[in-house]
Amino acid sequence: MKFKLDENFGTRTIGIFRSQGHDVETVASESLSGSTDSQLFEICRKEQRCLVTLDLDSSDVTRFPPKATNGVVVIRVPRNPSSRLLEKLVEQFLDELTRTSLNKNQWIVEMGRIRIHAAEEDE
Repeated sequence: MKFKLDENFGTRTIGIFRSQGHDVETVASESLSGSTDSQLFEICRKEQRCLVTLDLDSSDVTRFPPKATNGVVVIRVPRNPSSRLLEKLVEQFLDELTRTSLNKNQWIVEMGRIRIHAAEEDE
């Protein structure tokens, strides 16, 4: 699967995605740091990449409708999370991805649970 990681993610997180065979690009490596949420959403849509972000603004399905995407994943972390906690959330997400389709859905990943907002056919 094709992903774009927002600028909050480091090389270890990239490595987790790649070790599971995913095609990963990052906002930072593509000189997109500082782009607006709308710009990143549109870039990911055009590239057919799932955006993975810590930015809670990206969870607004009225601004960022999942039906127009290959998926949007918002990882919710507590304030000042450890890098290990972030890695565990990413691993939790990737584990669930082996069982559930991400296409046209928005996933909110929290410790111990994943909420999925599925696009409806008539949206």
